[in-house]
Amino acid sequence: MLHQGTKRLKSQRFILRPFQKDDAKAMFERWASDEEVTHFLTWKPHQNIQVTQQILDDWIKQYQNLNYYNWAIIIKDYDHLPVGNISVVEVNEKTHLAVIGYCLSRQYWHQGVMSEVLDRVIDFLFNEVGFECIQSHHDPLNPHSGQVMLKCGMTYEGTLRHSDWNNQGIVDACYYSILKDEYKNKG
Repeated sequence: MLHQGTKRLKSQRFILRPFQKDDAKAMFERWASDEEVTHFLTWKPHQNIQVTQQILDDWIKQYQNLNYYNWAIIIKDYDHLPVGNISVVEVNEKTHLAVIGYCLSRQYWHQGVMSEVLDRVIDFLFNEVGFECIQSHHDPLNPHSGQVMLKCGMTYEGTLRHSDWNNQGIVDACYYSILKDEYKNKG
């Protein structure tokens, strides 16, 4: 694989870029403090902007690692502030596998944002980095996340019972994946 780190990417409507220190206010206000956004996530809503700033400081330090991928989602022609994030939350170097996680400001749900962004990240990870398989999973009580994965050509692999944990406690997890060859042929 040819790791490149969190390089700037563009899609039709969005820019994906590394987070910056001055993103803390937008991140806190737009999604990190929202209980509905974090309902199915593994981290609690941020209680204050200092929590958000500390997380951003940690993420920014990670950008020096070429196998670290964590993008701020920016709407082109709107403002330069993020409305969500998408990241590689796990890498298996031996199998060339990347696991993707994402979250988005509630204001932008059900508008095709995450489908477009996930598709762009999948393209980058396959065609520029060299991953062979990309996976993601969601809580069965959050079916919209699975619809995003399906829209991007991922295949539903199955549900593992009591195999995950999120803000609801121990939960089932619906797993999806796409192989590089499948992505090449999806057009």
